[in-house]
Amino acid sequence: MQPIVQTTHAKRWLGVLAVASLAAMSGPVAAQSEQQELVNNAQTTLSNFMRDPQMDWLQRHIGEAQAVLVAPPIVKAGYIFGGSGGRAVLLARNVPNGRWDGPAFYNVGAASVGFQAGIAVSETLTLVMTDKGLNSLMSPSVKLGGDASIAAGPVGVGAASDITSDFIAFARSKGVYGGLNLEGSVVAVANDWNTAYYGRAVTPNDIVLTGKAHNAQADRLAQELSRAASRQKTSSAQ
Repeated sequence: MQPIVQTTHAKRWLGVLAVASLAAMSGPVAAQSEQQELVNNAQTTLSNFMRDPQMDWLQRHIGEAQAVLVAPPIVKAGYIFGGSGGRAVLLARNVPNGRWDGPAFYNVGAASVGFQAGIAVSETLTLVMTDKGLNSLMSPSVKLGGDASIAAGPVGVGAASDITSDFIAFARSKGVYGGLNLEGSVVAVANDWNTAYYGRAVTPNDIVLTGKAHNAQADRLAQELSRAASRQKTSSAQ
């Protein structure tokens, strides 16, 4: 009968270990779910911009950007961002190997945007074109138009415009397209979200510049951005 007792005992311990494991995992997994949802939505937003014929200029110039800040749809009444803001992810191009690193998480607090009245859902994509723009995002927060310049991106098939700015912003909203003026908006590092996603305290510099922090669940977003930038280069060479 001794083997039966041992088997029962073993089953009991296995049950205890399983419960303990689930309890230990529930915190980090639950904490990470919101971040991963934003990453997944950012991938959809990027795909939307790259398929949209009205975003011709963006598609032709995205490969020139040093980094890309993506804010998936934000549901608010009234103006874009509803005057409040939302969350965004940043990926930066690793120049030596061409890889896109990230994402780092940010909170975007919009000032008086006023792009279109009555728009409830929007998604935005902002190209970071200069060292100054990228370095400003390594600070705890940056005021667009103050600490770094920002311009509304050209929209429409065949849109041709030479723009010199640290940031160039685009928006898509329920079929309404346009360059988005985020002058005065504040982009702040979401330290709590970065910590939750990478499992330790990390800075945007660790994530997008040195590559010291990596989460494989964001690889699909990085690969999609890499393909978008490669298509732009191929198109420009033809």
